[in-house]
Amino acid sequence: MNELVFTILRLGYLALLWAFLFLIVRALRRDVTETPGTSSSSRRRSSHTSEPSPSRSRRRSPSRLLITEGPLAGSTVPLSPTSIIIGRSPSCTLVLDDSYASSRHARVFPKEGSWWLEDLGSTNGTTMNGAPVHGAVELPVNTPVRIGQTTLELRS
Repeated sequence: MNELVFTILRLGYLALLWAFLFLIVRALRRDVTETPGTSSSSRRRSSHTSEPSPSRSRRRSPSRLLITEGPLAGSTVPLSPTSIIIGRSPSCTLVLDDSYASSRHARVFPKEGSWWLEDLGSTNGTTMNGAPVHGAVELPVNTPVRIGQTTLELRS
């Protein structure tokens, strides 16, 4: 009887181990193969891109994202009328080689003549001026945004 119980426990342990490995592989596969149009958060969001309003065009508008800290310090990303997706995925506009960044971590996008920052449900979060970002928030010029080990700012 002892040998039968021991065999059943070993098989149960083996089944739990395989289930755990299956869940890990499934999570990794989803993280690696996720494209901009397939995440559940991007399906829930509506398009936020719009043309700048004429009333705000008198100010000197920002023209780039400057990376101030991290492995890519000194690099810039020019701003365009489309969203800038930031993360580890090769499909992102700004690709970060950082284990603290999610595959699609955050996005910077134009809306109503100003620039906005949105955390895309990242694991470790996004901070702006030291405060956590929840949802979409307006991104002022020269305000530090931290994503993993990288800090960037909107500059003119």
